[in-house]
Amino acid sequence: MDKITVSKNKSQHTFIVMETIITSGIEIIVEPSFLPEHSHPVSGLFAFAYHIEIKNRNAFPVQLRKRHWVIVSGTGNIEHVHGDGVVGEFPLLAQNESFTYTSSCQLPTPIGTMEGEYIFENKLTGKTFEASIPRFRMEAPVLLN
Repeated sequence: MDKITVSKNKSQHTFIVMETIITSGIEIIVEPSFLPEHSHPVSGLFAFAYHIEIKNRNAFPVQLRKRHWVIVSGTGNIEHVHGDGVVGEFPLLAQNESFTYTSSCQLPTPIGTMEGEYIFENKLTGKTFEASIPRFRMEAPVLLN
Protein backbone atom coordinates (compact mmCIF):
# COMPACT_ATOMS: atom_id res chain seq x y z
CA MET A 1 0.00 0.00 0.00
CA ASP A 2 1.20 3.52 -0.82
CA LYS A 3 2.20 5.88 1.95
CA ILE A 4 -0.25 8.76 2.19
CA THR A 5 0.67 12.06 3.80
CA VAL A 6 -1.96 14.72 4.40
CA SER A 7 -1.27 18.14 5.85
CA LYS A 8 -3.15 21.41 6.38
CA ASN A 9 -1.71 24.90 6.64
CA LYS A 10 -3.91 27.89 7.53
CA SER A 11 -2.95 31.42 6.62
CA GLN A 12 -3.74 33.76 9.52
CA HIS A 13 -4.75 36.60 7.25
CA THR A 14 -6.70 35.13 4.34
CA PHE A 15 -8.38 32.05 5.83
CA ILE A 16 -7.10 29.97 2.93
CA VAL A 17 -6.38 26.33 3.65
CA MET A 18 -3.81 24.50 1.54
CA GLU A 19 -4.24 20.75 1.26
CA THR A 20 -1.38 18.39 0.38
CA ILE A 21 -1.36 14.67 -0.32
CA ILE A 22 1.17 12.21 -1.73
CA THR A 23 -0.10 9.00 -3.36
CA SER A 24 1.65 6.74 -5.86
CA GLY A 25 4.67 9.05 -5.79
CA ILE A 26 2.67 12.09 -6.91
CA GLU A 27 2.43 15.10 -4.58
CA ILE A 28 -0.59 17.32 -5.08
CA ILE A 29 -0.97 20.69 -3.37
CA VAL A 30 -4.29 22.54 -3.63
CA GLU A 31 -4.99 26.13 -2.61
CA PRO A 32 -8.62 27.25 -3.04
CA SER A 33 -9.85 30.84 -2.97
CA PHE A 34 -13.19 32.65 -3.18
CA LEU A 35 -13.79 34.87 -6.23
CA PRO A 36 -16.13 37.66 -5.06
CA GLU A 37 -15.88 39.52 -8.39
CA HIS A 38 -17.41 36.49 -10.18
CA SER A 39 -19.98 35.64 -7.50
CA HIS A 40 -23.56 36.82 -7.03
CA PRO A 41 -24.73 35.53 -3.63
CA VAL A 42 -28.28 36.94 -4.01
CA SER A 43 -28.71 34.69 -7.06
CA GLY A 44 -27.08 31.70 -5.38
CA LEU A 45 -23.85 31.88 -7.38
CA PHE A 46 -20.53 31.47 -5.58
CA ALA A 47 -17.34 31.27 -7.64
CA PHE A 48 -14.12 29.69 -6.41
CA ALA A 49 -10.66 29.24 -7.91
CA TYR A 50 -8.25 26.48 -7.05
CA HIS A 51 -4.53 26.58 -7.70
CA ILE A 52 -2.93 23.14 -8.03
CA GLU A 53 0.69 22.08 -8.03
CA ILE A 54 1.50 18.53 -9.15
CA LYS A 55 4.99 17.16 -8.34
CA ASN A 56 6.40 13.87 -9.61
CA ARG A 57 8.29 12.20 -6.72
CA ASN A 58 8.80 8.97 -8.68
CA ALA A 59 12.10 7.82 -10.22
CA PHE A 60 10.39 7.59 -13.63
CA PRO A 61 8.65 10.12 -15.90
CA VAL A 62 4.86 10.34 -15.80
CA GLN A 63 2.19 11.97 -17.93
CA LEU A 64 -1.18 13.13 -16.65
CA ARG A 65 -3.90 11.56 -18.81
CA LYS A 66 -7.29 12.01 -17.10
CA ARG A 67 -9.03 13.66 -14.17
CA HIS A 68 -12.09 12.89 -12.06
CA TRP A 69 -13.60 15.45 -9.68
CA VAL A 70 -16.25 14.92 -7.02
CA ILE A 71 -17.85 18.29 -6.24
CA VAL A 72 -20.19 18.52 -3.24
CA SER A 73 -22.30 21.62 -2.59
CA GLY A 74 -23.35 22.81 0.86
CA THR A 75 -26.73 21.11 0.37
CA GLY A 76 -25.06 17.76 -0.27
CA ASN A 77 -25.63 17.73 -4.03
CA ILE A 78 -22.85 15.65 -5.65
CA GLU A 79 -21.50 16.22 -9.15
CA HIS A 80 -18.90 14.03 -10.89
CA VAL A 81 -16.73 15.62 -13.57
CA HIS A 82 -14.53 13.45 -15.80
CA GLY A 83 -12.16 14.71 -18.45
CA ASP A 84 -8.90 14.36 -20.32
CA GLY A 85 -5.84 16.20 -19.03
CA VAL A 86 -6.10 19.48 -17.14
CA VAL A 87 -6.77 22.96 -18.59
CA GLY A 88 -6.27 21.54 -22.09
CA GLU A 89 -2.86 20.07 -21.29
CA PHE A 90 -1.34 16.64 -20.65
CA PRO A 91 1.71 17.55 -18.56
CA LEU A 92 4.75 15.29 -18.89
CA LEU A 93 6.80 15.32 -15.69
CA ALA A 94 10.29 13.93 -15.20
CA GLN A 95 11.47 12.98 -11.69
CA ASN A 96 11.05 15.96 -9.29
CA GLU A 97 9.42 18.16 -11.94
CA SER A 98 6.19 19.97 -11.21
CA PHE A 99 3.27 21.49 -13.08
CA THR A 100 0.95 24.19 -11.78
CA TYR A 101 -2.40 25.42 -13.00
CA THR A 102 -5.43 27.35 -11.82
CA SER A 103 -9.04 26.53 -12.60
CA SER A 104 -12.42 27.44 -11.16
CA CYS A 105 -15.75 26.09 -9.98
CA GLN A 106 -19.17 27.63 -9.35
CA LEU A 107 -21.43 26.46 -6.56
CA PRO A 108 -25.05 27.33 -5.68
CA THR A 109 -24.04 27.51 -2.00
CA PRO A 110 -21.37 29.50 -0.12
CA ILE A 111 -19.63 26.33 1.01
CA GLY A 112 -18.66 23.04 -0.60
CA THR A 113 -15.86 20.56 -1.18
CA MET A 114 -13.93 19.08 -4.08
CA GLU A 115 -11.74 15.99 -4.30
CA GLY A 116 -10.87 13.39 -6.87
CA GLU A 117 -8.04 11.70 -8.69
CA TYR A 118 -5.75 12.05 -11.64
CA ILE A 119 -4.81 9.14 -13.89
CA PHE A 120 -1.13 9.13 -14.84
CA GLU A 121 0.84 7.02 -17.29
CA ASN A 122 4.25 5.66 -16.31
CA LYS A 123 6.21 6.63 -19.43
CA LEU A 124 8.69 3.75 -18.98
CA THR A 125 6.14 0.94 -18.75
CA GLY A 126 3.02 2.45 -20.33
CA LYS A 127 0.97 1.39 -17.30
CA THR A 128 -1.51 3.80 -15.76
CA PHE A 129 -2.06 4.57 -12.08
CA GLU A 130 -4.17 6.84 -9.86
CA ALA A 131 -3.04 9.73 -7.69
CA SER A 132 -5.52 11.22 -5.24
CA ILE A 133 -6.50 14.87 -5.21
CA PRO A 134 -7.06 15.81 -1.55
CA ARG A 135 -10.46 17.01 -0.39
CA PHE A 136 -10.50 20.77 0.00
CA ARG A 137 -13.14 23.16 1.26
CA MET A 138 -14.45 26.12 -0.62
CA GLU A 139 -15.95 28.76 1.67
CA ALA A 140 -17.23 32.24 0.92
CA PRO A 141 -15.86 34.62 3.61
CA VAL A 142 -19.37 35.87 4.43
CA LEU A 143 -19.80 32.72 6.52
CA LEU A 144 -16.85 33.66 8.69
CA ASN A 145 -18.35 36.95 9.96
